[in-house]
Amino acid sequence: MRKMHRLASDLINAMDQPFVLIDRDYRIVAANRQYCRNYAVDPDTVIGRHCYEVSHHQDAPCHLRGEDCPHQQVFETGQTHEVLHTHYDPRGCPERVRIRGHAVHAESGELLLGEAMSPIAELDAETPGQAGLVGHSPRFLASLDELARAASGDAGVLVLGESGVGKELGARFLHDRSHRADHRMVTVDCTTLTEPLFESELFGHEHGAFTGCTGRRRGLVELAEGGTLFFDEVGELTPAMQAKLLRFLETGEFRRLGGRETLTADVRVVAATNRDLARWTESGRFRRDLYYRLACISIRIPPLRERREDILPLAEAFLLRLGQSQGKHCRLSPAAVTRLKHHDFPGNIRELKNLLQRAVTMCQDGRIEVDDLGLPAHAPAPPHTGDALPSELRDRPLEELEAEQIAALLDRHGGHRARVADALGISERTLYRKLKRHGLR
Repeated sequence: MRKMHRLASDLINAMDQPFVLIDRDYRIVAANRQYCRNYAVDPDTVIGRHCYEVSHHQDAPCHLRGEDCPHQQVFETGQTHEVLHTHYDPRGCPERVRIRGHAVHAESGELLLGEAMSPIAELDAETPGQAGLVGHSPRFLASLDELARAASGDAGVLVLGESGVGKELGARFLHDRSHRADHRMVTVDCTTLTEPLFESELFGHEHGAFTGCTGRRRGLVELAEGGTLFFDEVGELTPAMQAKLLRFLETGEFRRLGGRETLTADVRVVAATNRDLARWTESGRFRRDLYYRLACISIRIPPLRERREDILPLAEAFLLRLGQSQGKHCRLSPAAVTRLKHHDFPGNIRELKNLLQRAVTMCQDGRIEVDDLGLPAHAPAPPHTGDALPSELRDRPLEELEAEQIAALLDRHGGHRARVADALGISERTLYRKLKRHGLR
């Protein structure tokens, strides 16, 4: 075990972040007071041990398990390298951290790795609404870190992702960590708004503004004063609604429907969509000027198939909450865990939650088996891309293929929308939107 020079020891102990020094053999050479305090360890219990053993509870270095590793990068290049990792304390509790690895030269001339750590975001699976934001995969941690960083400002944020990935949860996570957290986050459901209702819902109305209007009503903009105004599925707004929203975003001013007084609102706008709005601006389906207003910061929430290592932690978090609400505590059998990990989850986290709700109801003795999940007998083949598509499908638009699939499911389930939505792994609201877009009944 090496002894540190007194000056070096004082320097690392002066740092207000957890900090460790690691040698080429992955062994911890030194740990500062903040590291020992944060992770409730004594220096003598960690110095001389492998970093991956102490921090990750693993028996091999991170890069051998497919993770980005600052040790490998710094010793190969000598350059500073930053990664996102999940560390564990002696009790096994996980903490999401940003690690910045530096090349440090010891007095002997030996090259060491200096790692400074800072927590990026803490989530509690038992907190209402946060069970869908559980995980430790690199892609998930990266999106969570981007949301946490974006929370510090007031710039517009566009949250991107497929249906069911948890875009609204991401917006809530951002709001709760912003300086506006003491005020409301108000959601505007763009899938339900029609042009005649848009101004009234968003900006409110005065007495007599339209037939049957008997009093003044504040709109969603006023209700969100000082807080966050979240436009869910903003890609569903019509061109006319886009123009009205843009004017408000540019001026911060609005009038209630039927009113003459010009009002102002201090709100931060966050939007979400499962559409490729950047491409839509090129075809004119979405206003380019509005897109740039909304997408000052764009953050993508990855689909579940891109973060399979998070499936089990998510499932356990949902089962915990379902057990608390239903008084029936269930666990997954090893076969059920394997089946979930090999499922592609086209409906993402929402589909996983629905599967587990069904499984908790159907299982016996609190043990969820494969049959209780209600999944097909064989895992579906991964989606085809490029030339892997059959020739008869290769040149057909995806919208056309989607319409045919939905039409076939409607026929199979006798037009029962709830069953069709379950089969697709999406919500009835999303299905209704697709039916409307494809002109299906």
